[in-house]
Amino acid sequence: MVLLILNDAPYGSEKVYNALRLAMKLQQEHADTQLRIFLMADAVTGALPRQSPPDGYYNIERMLRGVITHGATVKACGTCAEARGIDNVPLIDGVAISTMSELAGWVMEADKVLTF
Repeated sequence: MVLLILNDAPYGSEKVYNALRLAMKLQQEHADTQLRIFLMADAVTGALPRQSPPDGYYNIERMLRGVITHGATVKACGTCAEARGIDNVPLIDGVAISTMSELAGWVMEADKVLTF
């Protein structure tokens, strides 16, 4: 199992974008690998629906939907979501609010953990 932990805002830097590019490539070239993504800090805002970035700019919502469609499990830190006022806002289908306890379990189960 590969675990990606994302911390940065979905726009402004390319960390989340590059993490999701890696996730898509892992799914494409290593389809038998279980992939989990945990959104923390400002990365939780990437799970908001109806994103509308400028033309020619990548769309994190579309990228997240794609990795979910191809079998990735995506969770968002509940404390981080609450701190940003989005804990009671609908998220992209397939993204669930989670806990540090669940993340700790994922870390212990993972063969590889990458942070962005």
